[in-house]
Amino acid sequence: MTPYPFTALVGQEDLRLALLLNAVSPAVGGVLVRGEKGTAKSTAVRALSSLLPEVGVVPGCRFSCDPAAPDPACPDGPHAADVRPGSRAARMVELPVGASEDRLVGALDIERALAEGVKAFEPGLLAAAHRGLLYVDEVNLLHDHLVDLLLDAAAMGASYVEREGVSVRHAARFLLVGTMNPEEGELRPQLLDRFGLTVEVTASRETDERVEVVRRRLAYDADPAGFAARWAAEEQAVREQITTARELLPTVRLGDSALRQIAATCAAFEVDGMRADIVMARAATALAAWAGRTEVLPEDVRQAALLALPHRRRRNPFDAPGLDEDKLDETLERSRGEDEDDPDPDGGPDGDGPDDGGGPGGDRPPADGPEESRAPDSGEREPGVPEPRESEPEVPEPRPALAGGGEQAAVGAAEPFKARHFDVPGLGEGAAGRRSRARTAHGRTTGARRPQGQLTKLHLAATVQAAAPHQHARGRSGPGLVVRRDDLRQAVREGREGNLVLFVVDASGSMAARQRMSAVKGAVLSLLLDAYQRRDKVGLVTFRGSGAELALPPTSSVEAGAARLERLPTGGRTPLAAGLLKAREVLRIERLRDASRRPLLVVVTDGRATGGPEPVLLGARAARLLAAEGTASVVVDCESGPVRLGLATALAQELGGVAVSLRELRADAVSALVKDVRRAA
Repeated sequence: MTPYPFTALVGQEDLRLALLLNAVSPAVGGVLVRGEKGTAKSTAVRALSSLLPEVGVVPGCRFSCDPAAPDPACPDGPHAADVRPGSRAARMVELPVGASEDRLVGALDIERALAEGVKAFEPGLLAAAHRGLLYVDEVNLLHDHLVDLLLDAAAMGASYVEREGVSVRHAARFLLVGTMNPEEGELRPQLLDRFGLTVEVTASRETDERVEVVRRRLAYDADPAGFAARWAAEEQAVREQITTARELLPTVRLGDSALRQIAATCAAFEVDGMRADIVMARAATALAAWAGRTEVLPEDVRQAALLALPHRRRRNPFDAPGLDEDKLDETLERSRGEDEDDPDPDGGPDGDGPDDGGGPGGDRPPADGPEESRAPDSGEREPGVPEPRESEPEVPEPRPALAGGGEQAAVGAAEPFKARHFDVPGLGEGAAGRRSRARTAHGRTTGARRPQGQLTKLHLAATVQAAAPHQHARGRSGPGLVVRRDDLRQAVREGREGNLVLFVVDASGSMAARQRMSAVKGAVLSLLLDAYQRRDKVGLVTFRGSGAELALPPTSSVEAGAARLERLPTGGRTPLAAGLLKAREVLRIERLRDASRRPLLVVVTDGRATGGPEPVLLGARAARLLAAEGTASVVVDCESGPVRLGLATALAQELGGVAVSLRELRADAVSALVKDVRRAA
């Protein structure tokens, strides 16, 4: 099918620029495109692939070796020096979310290696993408170990496949582009940092621009080939500009002044490590080459910072990526002023000569970014607002009471803390994570079995043990072991899985005391942070007044959970049974969607139940239904005051789970208790 022309895209200037910079210099490190659905993320990436220059290849090489400099370690090599080169269009390879490790890096046939002594390797998607573009849609939903493999290959320019002592290496240099919708969950900060540039895309709010988007899309859908033909001249011009910029790139000079601006900017925004500095330097150099210059100017450094730093500013999972452009301009201005006053200040490079790299030749564009782009550490905590002292003014005034009684405005959460670890008993088989024990593809080896289908993880000792008794019958005469296919044994491994952590939060009047609700929100926020670190899905059910509601359907986005929690109002009666039954219904539906993801129910309540006939009895009956279905449960007891009724503990017993107080929820409290017990012993 004819791809949508890149030059026909409307708006999205940052997205187009980031993609083009990586086309000019793949060493920039790829692009992560974040944005809501329907914002042309995938369309832009697919359109870029048609602009990439053709590549020369060695005919018949499955790894796309360059005839001018073939890879000496190519599995299909060595290649003859006098081979006649071929050429083809640069490929765009898509990595599906459900891909296996073997599909990504390639597969070694261990059966043939052992039984026949043949090193048989089937290339994966990394080999197919070499010298082209690798596109990962919904990269945030890809398993973490696959993202690690992908980014390692992108950083090293090579892929390594090892299986039980048999190894293969091949070149894997490609332009990496990932897209994601933040509503479906974030990437870990460690993985975010591995993407060179990031771009936030949103749908335009300008009527004329939206009209033009629809007009062009309808024209393309009606006649793709004709539409592409109308944009052919513009496409060819951009294609030639990419080629010219690639040729100019080695001659671009990054002077000391520009380097100091880059270093000062990264230091001012307190980014971790040195990757940000390196990426900014490469991006600024590519910007100069794209503009047809051989000198990096201050505007190149500024634009590079806007693309390379926002995703490196996150300090915890609840921070939104962003960059304070006013602070950026102040930092760059201050750095330029220092260079003009002292070309070789103390602490800088010694003996590097006068600064002639940044100069005042380029005026900086005005800081006209969106108001919401501000530094996450600007003094406002997104959901974790510390609990105010009594002398401080109250946060919002309570809203008027509603029918059914006493709804109060939401209060801020107390400071989150490191939460105690809870897991689901037994051995699961869910998606890889860090919470509960499970049979996984990675982890410690616990046994062996006959392979079901293709052998992927060989258990060498069990294979030798199965083959040993048959050596005489098989006519073994030398030192080698005669192995047949039916001797092969698959390793059984045990690791950790991610779970569905469903929070059931009591938001009734009995919980509405300001300090108590702040502490409760801080506790739930801490558990959300723990769920993020352990790769769980999370959901939120709240109950108050006359019933319960699903405030957050199960999702991988703990940020969405934190946002719902922050806005949670309180007041009214305590329909405990309604909350538990709503949770049971949510878990039933999720079990149909993903039977392998085991749930962990976290009920946050003081255990009271009011409203309707026999509310306590109904709550106990609902709890027993959950227990009968084998739902692992934790009850966080929020009861306070000198008189304790122990209702939350009784609820935990009905659920067949454990009860912990807010204080016992802290990991440091558990550690202190263990130390006390050991000292007493």
